[in-house]
Amino acid sequence: MVESFGDALRRLRDAAGLSQRQFAPRVPISQSALSRYESGLQRPDERTTARLDELLGAGGLLLELRPALDVGPLTADERDRIAYSVRFPGRIDEAAITALADSLAAQRRLDDVLGPAPLIPASLAQTEMVTDLLKEVNGPLRQQLASVASEHVQFAGWLHAEARRDVQAVRLLEQAEELADEAEDGTLAAQALNFRGYLARQQGRPRAMIRGFLTAYHTPGAHIAQRIGDAIQAAQGYAKIGVRDEALRLLDTADGMIDEAGRDAPPATAYWLTPTFHRLNSGLAHLALGDNDVAVDHLHTGLDNLPEDQQGAEWTNEYRDGLDQARAAS
Repeated sequence: MVESFGDALRRLRDAAGLSQRQFAPRVPISQSALSRYESGLQRPDERTTARLDELLGAGGLLLELRPALDVGPLTADERDRIAYSVRFPGRIDEAAITALADSLAAQRRLDDVLGPAPLIPASLAQTEMVTDLLKEVNGPLRQQLASVASEHVQFAGWLHAEARRDVQAVRLLEQAEELADEAEDGTLAAQALNFRGYLARQQGRPRAMIRGFLTAYHTPGAHIAQRIGDAIQAAQGYAKIGVRDEALRLLDTADGMIDEAGRDAPPATAYWLTPTFHRLNSGLAHLALGDNDVAVDHLHTGLDNLPEDQQGAEWTNEYRDGLDQARAAS
């Protein structure tokens, strides 16, 4: 049997007589990231892999065993349709636009497994291709293509936000919002605003969090699953600035929408907006409120119940860190 990347990494670290806690700072990465690499739940980027290989004297073995990047399930016909549309934009058809959307759907799932760094170059290239195509398309299919273009730009913005390339993230998310407005797609506009709220949270700007998430909450056409998430995350912002009553009111508002949301699946462009995901954000809100036992319950249960392909996603680190904080404080 061929040794996996994770098994080789663990074997080499053990042979060096180093625990995860001892080895991770030397890379430097978090111990939780090292654990996910060894368990096969997350793929390290090439630079991190090279550093691991160097520190452990692997002689290129870890670089050789690093999992390959899967670029998605487009058929030859779909690829040909996209190529033809790029050459002759005026002849684009619905099948080509659908192929562009399907390509993006595959990349979204890859982000859960690989993290943002390896996806950013391809995402930017595809974003440029789709937005350039939109410039040449008028007529009845323009609005449909504008919606797909908004999805591509929004995803590139999310990847940049996740990787903390903040300036580029804001620029891309603003562009995604404009394209969503052209497409008259409230779901996509609300999601772009939600990602700006997420970025504000990473920056430690609770007032900007509140503005971003509440603007998303009130966006016409926002899906109920989005509005639940926006209310919960705005509640966290209020908790962080000490406005406890408003934080609790928003959490109650979100709870009151849960049953209705259960009858309507989240939009495909925001497939992660499940009760499990909402529970994770509720955990962060309760942590900010100082309700540490409740935070532990929500975060632990939420992380345990994530789908397998999301268990090692880079965006889950925020919730794992929150769980550690809540446990330490309870």
